Amino acid sequence: MKLYIKYDINVICKKILQEQLDKLDLSYALVAFGEVEIKEAVAGETLKELYSNLSEYGIEIVESSKSILIQKIKDAIIEMVYMEEKLPTSKISAYLADKLGYSYGYISNIFADVTYTSIENFIILQRIEFAKQLITIDELSFTEIAHRLNYSSLAHFCTQFKNTTGLTPSVFKRIIIQRRSLVKNI
Repeated sequence: MKLYIKYDINVICKKILQEQLDKLDLSYALVAFGEVEIKEAVAGETLKELYSNLSEYGIEIVESSKSILIQKIKDAIIEMVYMEEKLPTSKISAYLADKLGYSYGYISNIFADVTYTSIENFIILQRIEFAKQLITIDELSFTEIAHRLNYSSLAHFCTQFKNTTGLTPSVFKRIIIQRRSLVKNI
């Protein structure tokens, strides 16, 4: 039997953080997505254990100021893309500048210097990853997905999907359906 799972990465990450912090009996507050405030001094060994425990889940603690800003940019973009409602209609540059408290030019330059890609490319990748999840869940039409992700048209969505994945959304969906039927027949 094969189960198809719908998940919210934000909820999963938050739960893992809470479990690991509670396991070490640390007093903390979850400030924002990707940000935890520990309310007490933490011994070196405890901090090493926390690093180790979180790394098992692919979660790492970011320390340099540039890395922290990059992670905040990524978190803000992921939070924006995975919003329950349609993506914001305001300019994404204004959204990120307001959310992070820096000019978009500064954010964009730092992001490109550290990651070797643009914020725009990172947003496209996140939108397409979310679109793949939505297609896999099979609850929305391609038009609804394009609207949900704030594409100007279905054609724009399909073009960007194909440029990113090498497949059209229809071919991607067919492959998912074929894989499911193969698994059911096994």
